[in-house]
Amino acid sequence: MLIAVNLQSDVPLYTQLTNQIIEGIASGRLAPGEALPSVRSLSSDLGINMHTVNKAYAALKQEGYVEIHRQKGVVIQHELPIADETYRASLAERLRPLVSEAICRRMTEAELLALCTALYRQIHPDYPASSD
Repeated sequence: MLIAVNLQSDVPLYTQLTNQIIEGIASGRLAPGEALPSVRSLSSDLGINMHTVNKAYAALKQEGYVEIHRQKGVVIQHELPIADETYRASLAERLRPLVSEAICRRMTEAELLALCTALYRQIHPDYPASSD
């Protein structure tokens, strides 16, 4: 698994790690049951603090993407969380400012939807295209 962090980004390092691991799961690069690097190993490889990696792993556990075992370490869940009503409400709340910004920058609805579709297919290319 290839993870890289941008030390100059405004996005916190633990958020970058969390996002990259979730994208790895979504894209199929990380499979259910697969072990992630140890906290010590990943922090050493990336040159970041172990607490940062711990925080990312804790966030992934809380969101239901990984389980943490004393002997096996951090492992991708076999049963990933589903998009229930709580998740959909949270997603809408996080998307609202992005959609608002796109509107302020005169992006059309079609342009925004095309961008979302392109990103979805880039991350998950095997997903069948909808038949509109």
